[in-house]
Amino acid sequence: MTEMFGPPPTEDAQDVADTVFQDAQDAQDAQDAQELSPFFLIQSLGDLLRDQTTGRNILWATEDYADIGPGYRADCEILPEQITGKNAELIRPRALKSETDRVRRTKDKAEVFTPAWLCNQQINLVDNQWFGRDNVFNSTGDHQWCATAEKIPFPTESSLTWQDYIDDTRLEITCGEAPYLVSRYDATTGDHIPLAQRIGLLDRKMRIVRENTTTANEWLAWSQRAFESIYGFEYQGDSLLLARENLLLSYIDYYREWFSHMPGLAPLRSIAHIISWNIWQMDGLKFVVPGSCNQQGDGQICLFDFGGKQPFESFVKNDSLLHTGIYCLIKDWRTGEITKFVSLINHM
Repeated sequence: MTEMFGPPPTEDAQDVADTVFQDAQDAQDAQDAQELSPFFLIQSLGDLLRDQTTGRNILWATEDYADIGPGYRADCEILPEQITGKNAELIRPRALKSETDRVRRTKDKAEVFTPAWLCNQQINLVDNQWFGRDNVFNSTGDHQWCATAEKIPFPTESSLTWQDYIDDTRLEITCGEAPYLVSRYDATTGDHIPLAQRIGLLDRKMRIVRENTTTANEWLAWSQRAFESIYGFEYQGDSLLLARENLLLSYIDYYREWFSHMPGLAPLRSIAHIISWNIWQMDGLKFVVPGSCNQQGDGQICLFDFGGKQPFESFVKNDSLLHTGIYCLIKDWRTGEITKFVSLINHM
């Protein structure tokens, strides 16, 4: 009987949590390590820091780093030189932040992360509905799971195909480090999750790509479509960057599994560009770039205490289109259309 997975071994948890680029430590040779370094990825793939709505870099959108200097305030852009070199480990996953920092971030921005086993159970509910049966990707038991070994069959009683599954849109709201999209590590512990046991929405799409493509060109085309079909937004810039890095590094993981070598710069740039559109920075209450509203101050409004100030007109009238900030844009990769995310909300 196959052994159930998770919690995974913790012997390399420190390496995983110390840097989301842990593949640099596991690289097969020095060249791979250099290619996977934070400096290489951030300098060569500037899209990881790009905000496609504003055309500038994403914001820190948290005061956690303000003591370092004026360029680290919440309303400042994140620059490559601020998070490389001696500051390469400045942005750390929640699992390795201090207890004080975790409590403060939970209080300030309601930041809470979900353990991988619970993410898996919730995502399984989505797939149970899609496939019309249980235990499609894995079986579960007592905070554990074990990936199914056989190729996943698609419903014969419907016209749904594996291509339909790849193209089906998925969104993780307030995504943090994106544990529902990709599961390179358990967001609550930092423990590494082996490739074959990953449970994220994108991880599952990538498994379907691997099981159903036969040529390199097919794999490249459908893996790109898988990335184009998943979305997520996050308020705080450090968590957003970790989410984007996790998606890009997941692509590298799956690419290496298929091709047995590192991807070149061209496919990485292509995927990084998609990620910069699909994993975006947004105030989830207003659907705007954080801090961009210029009425009654630019901080995030507390739902229960306006501190003596008059609330935004948009809250009073319950109309999300009345905010004065910069509404976030989103891209439909099938049609090429770029639209305001808020317009999708209003039509649901």
